[in-house]
Amino acid sequence: MNIKKIFFATAIAFFIITGCKENKEVKKEKVSLAISGMTCEIGCAKTIQSKLSKKEGVLDAKVVFIDSIANIAFDANRTSKKDLIGYINGIAGGKLYRASESMDK
Repeated sequence: MNIKKIFFATAIAFFIITGCKENKEVKKEKVSLAISGMTCEIGCAKTIQSKLSKKEGVLDAKVVFIDSIANIAFDANRTSKKDLIGYINGIAGGKLYRASESMDK
């Protein structure tokens, strides 16, 4: 009985240790994207912000309706500017919003 407990404890410890080694360091980058097609703050801007916040690799997202801008901090090891633009363009079936990199930095 004790051998089984030791074996399982060792196996669990092994998985915890090897699982931790797979985590890559976060390569934090920021981008400001201009978003066209937003018509309201609650239905459009907040929806885009909510969806971006749940996207893999996004660390923080703020969508400012008045300025038609999304300020996004992301892990460049997990996503890219191009991927974020495509993601926003695909929200609502790809028919409402268009994102592009903002010239204001």
